[in-house]
Amino acid sequence: MNNKLLAILAFALFIVIASGLLWLAVQSDNSISVFLSFAAGLSMIFLPCTLPLAFVIIPLAVKEKKLQKALGIAVAFGFGLAVTLALYGIATAFLGGYFGLDQFTRVMFVIAGSMALLFALTELDLFRIPLPVFTHRVPAWIMQGYAKTFLLGMFLGNAGIGCPNPAFYVLLTYIASTGSMAVGGWLGLVHGLGRATPLIFLVVLTLLGMKSIQWMSKVSGKINLWTGTALVIVGAFILTYGLFGMHWWEDSIFHASWNQFIYMIASNLAEVPDHPVAAGVFEASFAAGWWSLILLILTPLIWYKLKRGIQGAKFWIISLLLILLGLSASTGWIEVERGHGVEVESINNR
Repeated sequence: MNNKLLAILAFALFIVIASGLLWLAVQSDNSISVFLSFAAGLSMIFLPCTLPLAFVIIPLAVKEKKLQKALGIAVAFGFGLAVTLALYGIATAFLGGYFGLDQFTRVMFVIAGSMALLFALTELDLFRIPLPVFTHRVPAWIMQGYAKTFLLGMFLGNAGIGCPNPAFYVLLTYIASTGSMAVGGWLGLVHGLGRATPLIFLVVLTLLGMKSIQWMSKVSGKINLWTGTALVIVGAFILTYGLFGMHWWEDSIFHASWNQFIYMIASNLAEVPDHPVAAGVFEASFAAGWWSLILLILTPLIWYKLKRGIQGAKFWIISLLLILLGLSASTGWIEVERGHGVEVESINNR
């Protein structure tokens, strides 16, 4: 694939994304359709639960030497994400309601977060997963890394589950009311493809902006570090969701401010005000959730520093900022009363 074809693909993806978001922003009835499912998926890129996935898939894709493989990596990640959303659609139809699926979501979050952290350790070369010895030829698509990226997309597909905008909420309610696992799986899959489309678009833009794809091989070590760090953050985020629920993030000033910003731009793209917040395996305070996130991020970073013997101030600055964040959570400075449906006044009065 040459840059001309890549540019055509980028333009086509832009048209699809812009059309879908414009339609979702102006329409008012939220009638259930395949297009609504896909458009709702497109809009999730603006929410704070889904946007960080871009910082995982972009370095994973662009470190490849060939454009075809880089694009294939992005597509494999997107399909993995879509499969996870299909599974949620099936479970929602089978069990009759999304926010009643506390036990299911807890298990999914804990497994997904743990596996994402495991992937992060392999990217940082801190841990190696011994592969079984095959007596037969391994399929080329596995050897090329697509299977690993597909699985990673499946695990990280959980990242956006806790951030429902109005269209997503309506979609889940409809799926629950049908009781049809086929309908739930299909609409969930389409919604997942919608979520994946902006991520693939960002990868394509990044590839177009590079003067030479071979340049990435010269900085592959740094890209692995960027990818590993992003996976640590996203994995820690998802795992903390599963262990301690979502209230620590949903009721933070960071989540509230971003959601209010999106609400002022286009209310249909923001999260549903006062939506139910899923519980975790353990009941914990607002501060405990933040300290869990911080420790899950700090531990691999400390491990990496000790193994690599890295010198410099960056590690200490990042560590200090994380600790200050934890202290801010402990004192309640970053907590708001209605973070998942907050008004501007609530933030300003902090």
